[in-house]
Amino acid sequence: MLRSRNTIPEHDPGKTASLPTFLTMRWFWIDRFDEFVRGRHATAVKNVSLAEEHMHDHFPGAALMPNSLIVEGMAQTAGLLVADAIEYNRRVVLAKVAQAEFQFDAVPGDSIRFRAEILDLKPAGSLTKVTSTVGERVQGQAELFFAHLEPGEGVPKLFEPHELLRWLDQMHIYDIGRDVAGNPLVRPEW
Repeated sequence: MLRSRNTIPEHDPGKTASLPTFLTMRWFWIDRFDEFVRGRHATAVKNVSLAEEHMHDHFPGAALMPNSLIVEGMAQTAGLLVADAIEYNRRVVLAKVAQAEFQFDAVPGDSIRFRAEILDLKPAGSLTKVTSTVGERVQGQAELFFAHLEPGEGVPKLFEPHELLRWLDQMHIYDIGRDVAGNPLVRPEW
């Protein structure tokens, strides 16, 4: 059963024209999770569409999704897996792309599946491996290292807790997520 979606707040002409924080973070490179096993692995999906703004620049007449944005989708998939594994107690920041290799370009109409697994998880950082596939074909592979930073260590806050939970709900993490014993993930009440 899917959770109900929160609506966008009403516009109040008496207030400043700034958008809520969750609307200013607009570059989400994953659409949903299909699998999420806490502390182990996760699979997310990105549907590539010609309607996306960046497609008009890469490249006119021959649109493709730049591999740098595929790395970002990999990082969002693995980063949320890592953040959940450490119970969102630290900020998880992509620190290094240790290795990345791509076999072919993703184009409009493709559904990219990002499969992330945690290889090593320590208090200061984590190492993950992510594979992107289109259909049955491996499109790319990367090893990503994440730093785990304490709040206030110079990393800007991207989300308020309730905004992050809203995003996680929209990606169905708590609908499909399981812990290593197979029990459903419990949505935190921050």
